[in-house]
Amino acid sequence: MLINCVAYRDGHKLADIPLDRIGGYLGQPGTFVWVALRDAGDDELHELQRVFQLHDLAVEDARHGHQRPKIEEYDDTLFAVMHLVEMSPTDELNVGEVAVFVGQDFIVSVRNRSTQGFLGVRARCEREPQHLRQGAGFVLYALMDAVVDRYFPIVDALESELEHIEDQIFERGAARENIQMLYGLKRRLTVVRHAVAPLMDATAKLHGGRVPGVCVPSEAYFRDVYDHLTRINSTLDALRETIGTAIQVNLSMVTIEDTDVSKRLAAWAGIFAVATAFVGVWGMNFEHMPELKWQYGYPAAIGLIVVVCGVLYRRFKKAGWL
Repeated sequence: MLINCVAYRDGHKLADIPLDRIGGYLGQPGTFVWVALRDAGDDELHELQRVFQLHDLAVEDARHGHQRPKIEEYDDTLFAVMHLVEMSPTDELNVGEVAVFVGQDFIVSVRNRSTQGFLGVRARCEREPQHLRQGAGFVLYALMDAVVDRYFPIVDALESELEHIEDQIFERGAARENIQMLYGLKRRLTVVRHAVAPLMDATAKLHGGRVPGVCVPSEAYFRDVYDHLTRINSTLDALRETIGTAIQVNLSMVTIEDTDVSKRLAAWAGIFAVATAFVGVWGMNFEHMPELKWQYGYPAAIGLIVVVCGVLYRRFKKAGWL
């Protein structure tokens, strides 16, 4: 579906134009066309391929989606894929995608499986004509910057969730639940990492060394995007290590709790074993217990069992087994 199609000249908006009039603006000095689509159909992609002479492989990737974040060059056209990561109301991560075609006089963005639009990016670019004058390369930077900036709140949310889990690591009985939450957090962290790490490697192609011609005027801005990605990636690495450590600590807590249970069971078994031993020696079929005819044998036996069990209970309690 077409969201908007606008022609710009020297950093200023000329007009909103239909797709069939794009050809009249291509090739004019200082002019480029910015087309934005959402969940584009085959007919729309075919029309754009015809107008902008897009490469078949790039169009095929945009049509099918589910691509790894990347930046590729096809003759004079640059093709970029970025993941759009969104936090759902259930704290699950939904991954969409935006494919961007960039040429000297055009830029086409195709957004798939995402509710987050880029109208704010267009408004920002139009407020900065001195930068928009750099052409389609600056628009690519603005789109990448918006995508990367949306990663920061997600990383912050993951950090907060990890801190919450760490606060209850040493609560008795919480270890198993903590491990489940940590594995869920690790899975979401991996989703973000799959969006960030490949894009960081791809962005490195847009500054320093041989830079695609369309990106040369905005090279410094792409370096800023790369710095942001590097910072996010470092944070993700730190979170990954912390999660691994937290899982090991929780596994240790499970072992300690199991050991405590074993100690309590062993202590009670010892106490009842003493009582069972006394009863087993004296039996239950005598007229008076113990020593057969002793009148006070039965209450004495019961008292002795209670005293011995009480002493054992205090010793186990003092040792921390009960």
